[in-house]
Amino acid sequence: MKIVLFGASGMIGQGVLRECLSDPEVTAVVSVGRRATGAAHPKLREVVHGDLADLTAIEHEFDGVDACFDCLGVSSAGMREADYRRITYDYALAAGRALVKHSPTAVLVFVSGAGTDSTGQGRSMWARVKGQTENTLLGLPFANVGESAETGDARKTGGAFMFRPAYIHAMHGIVSRTRLYRTLYVFTRPLFPVLKWLLPSHVTTTENIGKAMLAVARRGAPKRVLESPDIERLATP
Repeated sequence: MKIVLFGASGMIGQGVLRECLSDPEVTAVVSVGRRATGAAHPKLREVVHGDLADLTAIEHEFDGVDACFDCLGVSSAGMREADYRRITYDYALAAGRALVKHSPTAVLVFVSGAGTDSTGQGRSMWARVKGQTENTLLGLPFANVGESAETGDARKTGGAFMFRPAYIHAMHGIVSRTRLYRTLYVFTRPLFPVLKWLLPSHVTTTENIGKAMLAVARRGAPKRVLESPDIERLATP
């Protein structure tokens, strides 16, 4: 598989990149971002691009792609809606459109978040923008959107899938770039086994998000919008 990955320098993206590079079925990973990750691997090629809302100059990177994993994300705290929308909605739509244009049978996985407002009309700014983003991506004209005839659970195949994780436990030394999250993880990291036991439907890991994305790229998923329990099931079939 050839994977295009957005947001590889972030906490989730680092975990997804690790799983992609360690998977023997993944032959190439193209990491696209505004800054290089600094990672080095025979399967990895980094593309630094300043304006992720306009991918015209690098659209050729989407040729022959099997999946695009969009892990870009930013905290909405203190942000104006227009700025948050540009990073969340505009960047994701640019990637989705480029993927449909150059690899219409590929799979797109977008990292959203628990509590996203599917109506796109709610009062919470971040949830509203995330919901609008999800709805737009789900409506893109991928060529192979449908259901698999090979499985008994009517798995959706091709097109876009939304991941809505809640609490994400960073593994393998991965650290969030957001100061608030880093501070929170200092306190929550030792409690992870307890959180996992008490709130199993709200907890996942960077490793399992990566594994679940690869599972969706290979064989689809039972539904288009996937919450933390769905991610966990896909990661551990």
